[in-house]
Order: sequence, then structure tokens, then C-alpha cells
Amino acid sequence: MATTESQARAASDAARVTIADVAGHAGVSPTTVSHVLSGKRLVGAATRDRVERAVRELGYRPNMVARNLRTRRTQVIAVIVPDITNPFYAVLTRGLADAVDTAGYGTYVCNTDARFEREQKFLEDVLDRGVDGVVLASVDVSQEHLDEPARYGTPVVCLGDSHDFPAVDRVVPDDEDGSRSATAHLVSRGASRIAMITGPPGAGVARVRGYRHALESAGRPFDPELVREGGWTRQGGRDAMRALMSEDPHPDAVFCANDLMAIGAMDVVHELGLSVPDDVALVGFDDVDAATLVTPTLTTVTNPAYDAGRYAGKLLVERMSGDYTDGRRTVVLPCRLIKRQSA
Repeated sequence: MATTESQARAASDAARVTIADVAGHAGVSPTTVSHVLSGKRLVGAATRDRVERAVRELGYRPNMVARNLRTRRTQVIAVIVPDITNPFYAVLTRGLADAVDTAGYGTYVCNTDARFEREQKFLEDVLDRGVDGVVLASVDVSQEHLDEPARYGTPVVCLGDSHDFPAVDRVVPDDEDGSRSATAHLVSRGASRIAMITGPPGAGVARVRGYRHALESAGRPFDPELVREGGWTRQGGRDAMRALMSEDPHPDAVFCANDLMAIGAMDVVHELGLSVPDDVALVGFDDVDAATLVTPTLTTVTNPAYDAGRYAGKLLVERMSGDYTDGRRTVVLPCRLIKRQSA
């Protein structure tokens, strides 16, 4: 006869090794076992060794559900990102996971495809699941958006310069200075018509600002017709670059607000039978691994993804542990130009 789900669950529960089992095997009280496992009370070395040996021999694993109900904590944080296939967010998530892992937290990754409605749904979902904290790389966050985590008492760290809320810590790359240095480099090369490929509307505002300031500092006019949206993807870069190259005259230099779009722009230059950087110089932003794998290698601006994740994790752990309860903190990460072959 087939085993029902309830029978299987009952068999599993019956087979689960308990703290009482470990205590009996080690010849100590269940309280002593709890002290050894939690590390919160001093236990003699010989007794600790007996308990740890019993744990190994019996294959004891703590009942996380019961512990979560008791402590009202899940030891899990969520990171909500727009595109996990973008190498920048993959590296950022690694930095975050490394930072929170040392404090005993797991990481739950949510990919929104840069869609606001998916972001909202994920935020509601992870709060319902009882995560202890959230790192949010949002496409369009608002104060109303963050009222829900505040109601739950769940700390949030925002990534990026577009988020400026009194009670929310944030980690911010110095986008404006990085973009200024990228554009100034193209000016210094003698480029006469410098265009920019940006992200979607409302995103990467500081990068556009840095581009504009560099042009104006060099006595160049800012021409909105030379700014095209690219959507952060390689295909987005291709589409924007085709539009730019259809202009007469076409730009002789393009600053792209991320490396994926710059690689897409490079594809178009090659398709047209032109040369990078002789006909069109290109500069990206982020310095993902792929920047050194294309031909020519991509001149770009570092955006320290791993450090951004690591700092976000550190700020979040300090909030979750209660070690920091004061006002908002902002960590600004420097972005520097990396000169390679494309410009």
C-alpha cells in the first residue's frame, strides 16, 4: 500500500534525533546539550567533547522550524535585484552572502527582471516569509514602498544613489565622479561628438549628470539628442548604438552607463565594418569580467560590486543584531577609470 504524505511526515518526525536523544547518549542533561549547541553558556571541555561526539554519532540536526518559532527569527535575509544574469549583480550577491554568512545568515535571492510589480510582489513575499532583513537594488523605490518593511520591523539596505530615505541605510557607488572621469577621458582623446547610452528612464541619473558636467567643464554643449536609453543589457546597447550610428554625423565616442551596453555598442561598430577605437571610442561602467574578454578590451569605470554587497551585508547585520539603532548611514564607494584598448 502506498505511503501517504501524513504517514511519511510522521515517519520522518519519529526518526528525527532530538536534544533529549543526544543528552541520553552523552550522559548529560538536555539543558547542557542546549548550552553546548548555543555556545551561550560555559561548559567544561570534557562535557563539551562528549556532547559534540554524541551529536556527530547520532547525526543530530537542529529543528530550524521550532527554533524560528521560539526566537521569531529565520536567520535568512533577502536580496532583491533587477537582473541576476548581469555579472555585476552576481558579484554583488556573492559579497553580500560572504558578509552575512559569517554572522550565521543565509541569503534568499529574488530576480525582478527590472519590473516594479515583480519587485513589490517579492518584497511582500519575503516579508511574509519572515526574513530578518532585506537588501534592495530597486528600479523605482518610494517611501510608501518601504512602509511595509518598517511595519514588520525589518531593516532594509538600499543600493544606489536614487534612494534617499531617512530610516534606510544605503550603499552608493560614486557614479557621478566615475562618469565624469570616463567622459573627460574621451574629451582628452580629441573626440568631437561624444554620445551616451544610459539605462532605462529614471535610472543612473548620477551617471548622466557626470557625463554632462564633464562636457560642460570642457566647454562642450550638452546635446540631449546624443543621449539614448539602453536598458542595461547587451541588446539594449546594440539598439541604442544603431540609433546613434544612423545619425549624420555619427558620434566618434560613446560613454555607456554599463559594460553590457558597451559590449552591445561594440557589436554594432564591428557589424558596420568600423574600428574601435579608431572610428568610435567606447567606455563602459562596472568593470565586469567580460570587459577584458572582448576585442578590443574595454576601457571602463570600476563599480566595486563585491564591496557594495559586503558593505550592505555589514550594515544589515548591525541593524538586525541591534548593534546599531541610530539614524541612516551612507557608504560611498569610489569608482575609478580603467584604461584599456577601446578608448
